[in-house]
Amino acid sequence: MIKNDIYELYLTMERENILLSFKGVVTSDLLTSVLSIMESKMDYMEESPKTKKKVFNVLVECLQNLYHHIDVTDQSERNLELIESKSALFMISKKDDHFMIQTGNYIDAASAAELKSRLDLINGMDKDELKKYYQDTLNNGAMSEKGTAGLGMIDIARKSGNKLEYQFLPINDVNSFFCLNIKID
Repeated sequence: MIKNDIYELYLTMERENILLSFKGVVTSDLLTSVLSIMESKMDYMEESPKTKKKVFNVLVECLQNLYHHIDVTDQSERNLELIESKSALFMISKKDDHFMIQTGNYIDAASAAELKSRLDLINGMDKDELKKYYQDTLNNGAMSEKGTAGLGMIDIARKSGNKLEYQFLPINDVNSFFCLNIKID
């Protein structure tokens, strides 16, 4: 029975032209490995240097977001619930003339509301407004407790050249699952 499940997964990944997918805890070692794998894949695919740079830059920002914004309180705890709550998902695919980067991770409801407002603001801006917002945030933005200045989503929107498609799926009263799709053409 499991062979059929694996084969169905394989067929889906082939049909969707998924180049790389991962589900688990995002670590700094994983970031390095994923970037190396994607660099090799894009070289093999003979993508233009401009396309490689855009995909690579957006991928770096997405992975850093997953790495920095998954709350880890006690590294010594290793129960299933903790691992699941710290787990993330990302996939990179190539569709016709564009790449897609899709990410998913758990987020608490308060953070989800704040992030939604920020994403709506970013999606409401044109290229020039995004550039100005990026500069203003860079110059005036205070560092968060996680050591970030909140530039990641702005940078993703700027470098992809597209609106950020997202959804928050309610899991329970406290948590949601944040899905982000980025098209890079």
